[in-house]
Amino acid sequence: MQAGNKTYETESDLPSVIPVFPLPGALLLPRGQLPLNIFEPRYIAMIDAALQSDRVVGMIQPSLDENEEMTSDNPDLCGVGCIGRLTSLQESGDGRYLITLTGIARFDVLEEMPAVTPYRQCRVSINRFHDDLESGQGEDDVDRQAVLRTFRAYLEANDMDADWEGIERAGNEALVNALSMMSPYGPAEKQALLEADDLKTRAETLIAITEMDLARKAGGGEQILQ
Repeated sequence: MQAGNKTYETESDLPSVIPVFPLPGALLLPRGQLPLNIFEPRYIAMIDAALQSDRVVGMIQPSLDENEEMTSDNPDLCGVGCIGRLTSLQESGDGRYLITLTGIARFDVLEEMPAVTPYRQCRVSINRFHDDLESGQGEDDVDRQAVLRTFRAYLEANDMDADWEGIERAGNEALVNALSMMSPYGPAEKQALLEADDLKTRAETLIAITEMDLARKAGGGEQILQ
């Protein structure tokens, strides 16, 4: 796959140790684009280091264990994240970076490295997710009409509109992954979308989560946003 100026064809094209950015509720998927506002000094240092090396950062969520102390500066991490390449950067003028990461492939965390930098680093493997490097995998298996029906129902329930011309032009992979990344759901739902075995399963998971949310709204219950 192509991300910015770099082509990634095999696991050897990626470093085995990467900086990771733990961020609850954030979802990056292969070929998706995630804009981020970087302001903490340790993550400013992470971006500076990435610019000087492979330009990759691993997006990952803190552990979903509800019993863990969430105020910790170094919470346990989920076991799966997604590597992104830094493809856009703008300096704000007030010490922040406005960046965009383009998703390359999901990864398994093998181990966290001893802290020698202000930011965290992990040894990772994309072996289980090697197919992420090939665009369009599983597109023909997606029930596109079911995805669109559910998306339309969500928009109507929330009095929202969308660029339907752009949606119609999007391939199934781009459609499912973009809707998954933009979805307003909480960390557990985002992790389920990330770890879906394939595009068909991700689409089905997105539909199921959205239908549950719509049913809760219709019944006056709480939304599944956290």
